[in-house]
Amino acid sequence: MSGTEEMSKALKASTPGFCDMPSTIVRASIVQASTVYNDTPKTIEKAGEFIAQAASDGAQLVVFPEAYIGGYPRGYRFGIGVGVHNEAGRDCFRRYHASAIVVPGPEVDQLAEMARKNKVYLMMGAMEKDGYTLYCTALFFSSEGRFLGKHRKVMPTSLERCIWGYGDGSTIPVYDTPLGKLGIELYCAPTADGSTEWQSSMMHIALEGGCFVMSACQFCKRKDFPEHADYLFTDWYDDQHQEAIVSQGGSVIISPLGKILAGPNFESECLVTADLDLGDIARAKLYFDVVGHYSRPDIFNLRVNENQNKPVTFVSKSVKAADDSEPQDN
Repeated sequence: MSGTEEMSKALKASTPGFCDMPSTIVRASIVQASTVYNDTPKTIEKAGEFIAQAASDGAQLVVFPEAYIGGYPRGYRFGIGVGVHNEAGRDCFRRYHASAIVVPGPEVDQLAEMARKNKVYLMMGAMEKDGYTLYCTALFFSSEGRFLGKHRKVMPTSLERCIWGYGDGSTIPVYDTPLGKLGIELYCAPTADGSTEWQSSMMHIALEGGCFVMSACQFCKRKDFPEHADYLFTDWYDDQHQEAIVSQGGSVIISPLGKILAGPNFESECLVTADLDLGDIARAKLYFDVVGHYSRPDIFNLRVNENQNKPVTFVSKSVKAADDSEPQDN
């Protein structure tokens, strides 16, 4: 027995309550793949194939990119200029709206069944339609096939605001699961940003949040998009043929200690998989606990409004009548 082992044995014997902490390992997979544009059934079918592949490799959590169902509208202009619209753009938006899904709805039921069949927790990026308003939404499912809930993107970025609605504090969920807390300990970050700068943002969130970050981005080529003269792509390469890369991926998994566990991949559609040691969360908090020893509530305060902000609120006639019957001050 080595000296280190002897010291460890002596420490355990002399220290009440001392024991080896069990190692909790969670295998997580990011699906880096392209939407089948203008074909939601085929997109869901493709998702099912990737989920099964990830599950066969032991994945317990599967994360998809932003707007995977319905598609991220990269390069779409919808005929929009300041004070300008056109018929081709309106028709393009009509098709895009048709590809979005209702939540809950039949497509949500399909995804729940895929999660149940493969025994995985699932986070799916989707375009949600509520009436004629579109939302960029993340859908969460349990390994038992339950739809846990959703998160709507709070602030669409740049020109996304012309086509997507705003989320609010009523859909900022945390789900306490056997794998860990989805949303805090296991931070799913679906994105459309494949830049190297984005990698720095993900590293920063992992370190300051003391959490695992799974950043999922689509890998797409020009051939993955419908032909349309109005699209404006910024290809990652100068050659603008059908094999040119339009969205370069860059999906990555980062630990609470700031270590890259898997990825980034900038080359192809793929699975990005890593084993997450949940003990790293506690290890990271020793250095930086943002709500503990590193907080300054005497100076800074974070307030989260979880109320749903409805654009229209109806007051019933009975309430109106009661209000009208109250005496008015002169």
